Amino acid sequence: MPEAVANSRRRFLIDAAVAMAAATASARADEGRMPDLDGAAAWLNSTPLSSKAMRGKVVLVNFWTYSCINSLRELPYLKAWAAKYKDAGLAVIGVHAPEFGFEKDPANVRNAVGDLKVAYPIPIDSNHAIWQAFRNEYWPASYFIDAKGRIRYHHFGEGEYVKSERVIQELLRENGATGLDENMVSITAEGAEAPPSEDVRSPETYVGYARAENFASPERIARDARRAYGLPARPALNQWGFGGSWKTGAESGTLESAPGKIVFRFHSRDLHMVLGPLKNGTPVRFAVKLNGVAPGDHHGSDTGADGTGEVRQPRIYQLVRQKGSIKDVTFEIEFLDPGAQVFSFTFG
Repeated sequence: MPEAVANSRRRFLIDAAVAMAAATASARADEGRMPDLDGAAAWLNSTPLSSKAMRGKVVLVNFWTYSCINSLRELPYLKAWAAKYKDAGLAVIGVHAPEFGFEKDPANVRNAVGDLKVAYPIPIDSNHAIWQAFRNEYWPASYFIDAKGRIRYHHFGEGEYVKSERVIQELLRENGATGLDENMVSITAEGAEAPPSEDVRSPETYVGYARAENFASPERIARDARRAYGLPARPALNQWGFGGSWKTGAESGTLESAPGKIVFRFHSRDLHMVLGPLKNGTPVRFAVKLNGVAPGDHHGSDTGADGTGEVRQPRIYQLVRQKGSIKDVTFEIEFLDPGAQVFSFTFG
């Protein structure tokens, strides 16, 4: 083995050992007292809980929001851990902290929790009171708390599920649990909850002017005003644009008159959009095309093979799931009714 390669391998092994030791130490560290859970607009699946009432249990506090693709892909693990370790003393609490305005509505959260079949306690943190108490900044974010009420580990974002489950087991054993099943949970998920592909070259993209990037229509975005837009003729990768009459607010764009279109040139297996219907709840019909034709076998869970679908409630919609090799594709969605609200694109 050449010396340079051998040295590189040794550095890798040393770095891996250091990372593993740091992870173990982090799992046992004391990161401070668990803040209280005051300030929720309402609680689902439980009466209001407090940090004091949770003493004696291992607690996993997860911050999420139901239109966040990263939160949705983590949900199958949280549900599995809650079921597997409930009798051993684990309590999972899913703090629903909204990103978009429609996620502050308890009725919308209640509907989403029911659709997603989440059974553990959900405080609806519409004003981010619990979020601020934890000084949290991320979706999703998980805080692992021992039976004495001390935060012992945290993880931000998706992934590292094996490490997280090992921390749960460690804290449960510290609390006297015996006979734990050492095997990791096995997850099967579909739709938006399915794990992402390994070939994602398109970033989460917002439509509202406060965070919009890579807008490629010939016209500039008009803030809080109606404007007629032309579709970009040849969008480059990760560019997007409007077609038709749209009014763009800080967090979303609203179709003022039908029909109206949006195009996006993307590279990933899945394309999702966070969409909302008319404010009075009237459904909005749409049709999706990929490179100018109906998606066929590449349709998502919220579209048919002919590309058609409806926006009936404000949430994330999976519109494309490519089969086979992943390529750069031009996505087009045409809304056939006015009032469609478009918040963001996410990929997987």
